[in-house]
Amino acid sequence: MNRDRSLSVDGLMAMLADCEDVWDTPDRSGDPVDILDHGLQVAAVLADRHPHDEELQVAGLVHDIGHYLVPGDEAEHGEHAAAAVRGLLGARVARLVAFHIPAKRYLAAADQEHAAGLSPESARTLTLQGGPMTPEEQAAFQAHPDFIAALALRRADDAGKVVGLRVAGLEHWRPRVERVAAVHAGTSASS
Repeated sequence: MNRDRSLSVDGLMAMLADCEDVWDTPDRSGDPVDILDHGLQVAAVLADRHPHDEELQVAGLVHDIGHYLVPGDEAEHGEHAAAAVRGLLGARVARLVAFHIPAKRYLAAADQEHAAGLSPESARTLTLQGGPMTPEEQAAFQAHPDFIAALALRRADDAGKVVGLRVAGLEHWRPRVERVAAVHAGTSASS
């Protein structure tokens, strides 16, 4: 799959559409919704909770495409997704996408109630992803400027696994993806 700066909005939307009936685990033993449905649910949760942060919403939409790009790589799927979208959607969206795994590790250590509510698949993969953060890792993560947004994405990620939940379809998100890409293109052109 093309992961360089030449990924277009149309290409990204096609990639997301291809994620219908693609699962986080190749044998479908993981979470109960496919990657497309999960991304749509996460984006919808973020739009409701953070209506003025379109970059965060778009990060939620695309955060798990790493499962599509490199099936079976639980530990690095966030990095694969971030690399795929960085050129099109910018550094912040890519960081948020990559941070959805460290945010899970942070919450597993810092919020016992949240940790207890992880889906069975998220609990299983937590170990593969480094387990709960140490106090030193937590302090470093808290110091990052995107810390709060990363936690918001993670909480939406954990909420966006509802079988049969009706949310807006993929084309509903195209204008937001286009706006985020346009802002990034404008920022890139002026730097």
